[in-house]
Amino acid sequence: MSSALKTALEQYIDASGGGDGVFSSPINGLALMRTSREVLPHHLIYKPALCIAVQGSKQVSLGDSVFDYTGMQALVVGVELPAFGRVTRASATEPYLGMTVEFDVGVMREVMEQLGVPPQSGGDTGSAVFVEDLTAPLVDCLTRLVRMLATPMAIPILQPSVMREIYFWLLTGPHGGEFRKLALPNGHMQRIADAIYILRRNFSRPIRIKELAAAARMSESSFHQHFRGLMSMTPLQYQKQLRLLEARRLMVAEGENVMQAALQVGYESASQFSREYARMFGTPPKRDTLKALQKPHARGVKKPGETGGLHANTPKRRHPPHRSPPP
Repeated sequence: MSSALKTALEQYIDASGGGDGVFSSPINGLALMRTSREVLPHHLIYKPALCIAVQGSKQVSLGDSVFDYTGMQALVVGVELPAFGRVTRASATEPYLGMTVEFDVGVMREVMEQLGVPPQSGGDTGSAVFVEDLTAPLVDCLTRLVRMLATPMAIPILQPSVMREIYFWLLTGPHGGEFRKLALPNGHMQRIADAIYILRRNFSRPIRIKELAAAARMSESSFHQHFRGLMSMTPLQYQKQLRLLEARRLMVAEGENVMQAALQVGYESASQFSREYARMFGTPPKRDTLKALQKPHARGVKKPGETGGLHANTPKRRHPPHRSPPP
């Protein structure tokens, strides 16, 4: 079963030009990846998705937590979050192969409501990220989803039913309770997601915990506790990472200088910005601005992999840029 999924990925990637990179697809929320070398850590924002390693291994660091997943395993991401990701096992003879399937929480909720016996949530605590072993029925669905790419006219007809089948197997699988938390409209994970929505769109201005707690419909102490439990970081750390990611995009893709980028993302002190930037990315911001000046593309024109600060340092893309993070 796993060999069929591997073959389907390789055939689509080869038909799309081959080589290494992230390959978008005609299916919204589905992206494929192949790389024949280990990839250095890169900081990006993961969307709620199933990030699958078909061959090779990958590691994702989120706050104080580290998640390793390998062939026929998936990293499950329940909310938008900034994290470090790197491919840890890949070679020319056995490249890393992966895929990302973004979640449609509304459809997942519909499937959950149709289950005769809804999966037990196991409490409302836990992490928004965990590793899932792929079951045979789930691998079969993913294989059919990738094969569908060869017949574009089949996608609008068959893809919705295959996605519902994927959600069924996730909700009834070993971590069904965790997926139930993701789909519950008033669960703590969804409430934290509502607060993250505020953070994501207002990251450049000071935001009080009181405002975020109100968006999550929690007390301030409860919000802080649940946010840290789910995200492995505090709301302030989350906001800081959003600011630094956007600043990096502004410098690398838009050609802004260090001070301009710092001011646009909410920093008042250039020295503080430089310290926190170097701590997060391992290099001073001025070095990234120099790299941007050496690039042949014009100011304001985003190269593939530089969209919205979400894909810094990812391999080259094929096809139009897609929202999904590297699998």
